Amino acid sequence: MRHHLILRVITKLLVGAMMLFAFYVQFHGDYSPGGGFQAGVIMAVAFIIYGIVFDLDHVQRVLPPWIAHKMLAIGVLLYSGTGIVSFFQGLNFLDYTAFSPHHPVHGQHYGIFAVELGVGITVTGVMVSIYYAFAGRTSEIRDEDW
Repeated sequence: MRHHLILRVITKLLVGAMMLFAFYVQFHGDYSPGGGFQAGVIMAVAFIIYGIVFDLDHVQRVLPPWIAHKMLAIGVLLYSGTGIVSFFQGLNFLDYTAFSPHHPVHGQHYGIFAVELGVGITVTGVMVSIYYAFAGRTSEIRDEDW
């Protein structure tokens, strides 16, 4: 795909805008439609489109597979850690008032933000890891045999 100059230029422009939009959806998820899952998918699609237009080696230099795998664990730990913090303070699991006992509304915002961030990180890592797994496979059938 070396000869697709226009596609490459447009992709480079779109990937940055997609990532910016993913951050917008992530950070405004508790005020408007969206949140961690949607932001994670948008962020992963930005990496996947970059990998499709350029190639797997280029996208793996930007986001190495070991980082995508670590994102899975970090996101789940952030999500579950949010619940464990409240649990060890004698409250119910994922009771967000633990984050600001004197002002429960602020605690709700902090807790929702932490949970949604964990979901976003996990979804991005999962989607990119699935793409790496499928794109990295060697073909068992040559293109001419189709």
